[in-house]
Amino acid sequence: MELSHFDRQGNAIMVDVGGKAPTKREAVAKGRITMSREALGKVTEGTIAKGDVLGVARLAGIMGAKKTAELIPLCHIISLTQVRIDFTILEADSGIEAVCTASAVGQTGVEMEALTGVSIALLTIYDMCKALDKSMELRGIHLCRKSGGKSGDYYHGGPHD
Repeated sequence: MELSHFDRQGNAIMVDVGGKAPTKREAVAKGRITMSREALGKVTEGTIAKGDVLGVARLAGIMGAKKTAELIPLCHIISLTQVRIDFTILEADSGIEAVCTASAVGQTGVEMEALTGVSIALLTIYDMCKALDKSMELRGIHLCRKSGGKSGDYYHGGPHD
C-alpha cells in the first residue's frame, strides 16, 4: 500500500482530490480522560472555578474540528455540515468519555476532524481541571467508525462497535 501524502521522491504533498466525486461523509471518534474523584465530582456538580467544564469543552471540540486543516499540515479545508461532541460521565473509572461526530459532503473524509474535535475537547477538560488534578490522563483516542468515500465504511473492531 502506498502512502498518498508522499511523491515519488519522498516529499510530503497534499493529495489532489479534485477528480473525486463529492459524497456524504461521517466519522466518529472517541476518547476519555481519567481524573481524581474530587475533580470528577466538581465537574459533575458544576463547581469548577473556571465555569461549565463540559460546555466549554464542547465548544472547544467543535472549534478544534473546524480548524483541523490549520493544525494538521496536509489536511484539506473541509466545509463541515455538522460537528457534535457528547460526553458520558464514567463514575466507575473516575473519568469522562468524549465522542465527536463530524459530517460533510465532500471529496475527502472527516476522520481527522472527528479525531481533532475529541482531542481538543479532552484537552480543554484537562486545562479547566488541572488546578485540582495534574495527574489526569487522556486515553484511548481513536476512530470508531467512518462512512462515505471510495474506501467505504470502517468500524473499529467490527461493524457493531
